[in-house]
Amino acid sequence: MKKYLKFILLVVILAAVSLALVNRNKETPYVIMVSFDGFRHDYVEKYNAVNFQKFMELGASAEAMIPSFPSKTFPNHYSLVTGLYPGNHGLVDNNFYDRDLDLRYSMGNRSVVENPAFYGGLPLWQLVQQNGMKSASYFWVGSESPVAGSFPNYYEIYDGKVSNEARISAVMDWLKLPEAERPNYISLYFSLVDDQGHGAGPNGAKASVLEADRLLGVLMEALEQIDLPVNVIVTSDHGMNEVASTEENLIDIEEVLTGLDAADFLFVNSGALAHLYIEKPEKIEEIYDFLKARENNFTVYKKEDLKANWHYQHDRVGEILLVTEPDHYITSRSNKARLIANGGVRGEHGFDPYVTEDMATIFYAQGPNIKPGSKIPKFENVDIYPFVAHILGISELPEIDGKLETLKSIYKK
Repeated sequence: MKKYLKFILLVVILAAVSLALVNRNKETPYVIMVSFDGFRHDYVEKYNAVNFQKFMELGASAEAMIPSFPSKTFPNHYSLVTGLYPGNHGLVDNNFYDRDLDLRYSMGNRSVVENPAFYGGLPLWQLVQQNGMKSASYFWVGSESPVAGSFPNYYEIYDGKVSNEARISAVMDWLKLPEAERPNYISLYFSLVDDQGHGAGPNGAKASVLEADRLLGVLMEALEQIDLPVNVIVTSDHGMNEVASTEENLIDIEEVLTGLDAADFLFVNSGALAHLYIEKPEKIEEIYDFLKARENNFTVYKKEDLKANWHYQHDRVGEILLVTEPDHYITSRSNKARLIANGGVRGEHGFDPYVTEDMATIFYAQGPNIKPGSKIPKFENVDIYPFVAHILGISELPEIDGKLETLKSIYKK
């Protein structure tokens, strides 16, 4: 009788273990999307970033990832989480003007950054929530605004003084919450590589790249300590181009515009490109012809003539756009004089990503749903959105520009 009871108990235990394993296999995966702002496509090899190299060996990697136009921080971070080009999600630049709202959007203006009227599309954190899961964001463009009527379940207002280690700790705390409260999608942002790239140029970014490499190691080591099926996507918004502080490389916009009536347009500068908003249609051709005659290391476009692959037809784009050539930068006269006096180089981005190799950035992925050792060619950043949704088992998507087929080959069931 005792043997029989022991046998029954063993069967029950084995059944329970088997059921637990089945449920474990059915557990919804987790995705952490990490952005190291301004991380150029060649930095890992250039600076021998060993943790990135290990991450790539154990996971998947792309030859490079192509940002959307313009290759700026805010438009591209928002493209990553909406699957839309800036011309379709509406965050068309770091700085721009909206006529309907009569507001100028600027990265440093807290009231506009938190205004949902500026953000189109359905960000991943809201998509996840609409599918019965929780989401979190430790600093990401759009996460501080109630886009589509809600915030991520957990989010932080941007504060660049928060240490990078504290950001990682917060992510781990979220993953240690009870299952019902735990976010299945988390975005995590670091600015250090972009900061140094701007200040010293891409050839002076070694210290920040190696610090980013250390942070990636800290994150992956922490994830090894928890028993969850976490997929990590490491990416960025754009690369970096080196601009020398010389008379030729720095474009004095005041000199370019001298001779035009300032009352005829609103000028919004964004470094590698600039917008002219012109209220009177009859003035557009006149201003265009004036600027076209002054082209020097920049190209003047009327909005209707912008390149098709930029996908940049939006009311928030100026009627005339000035787009600089790589290695050049639009600035004020006083700032140009200061930069020339200081000498050296700086880093810039925003250039046409389809012809400027320096604008290309990174895509690496690792986790239980990623085929180890897989490699893919260059692709556009809007394709990450449907891939994340696929990992999380979400098949019903809003209308987007991204395509799942681009990254589906690296997916593992």
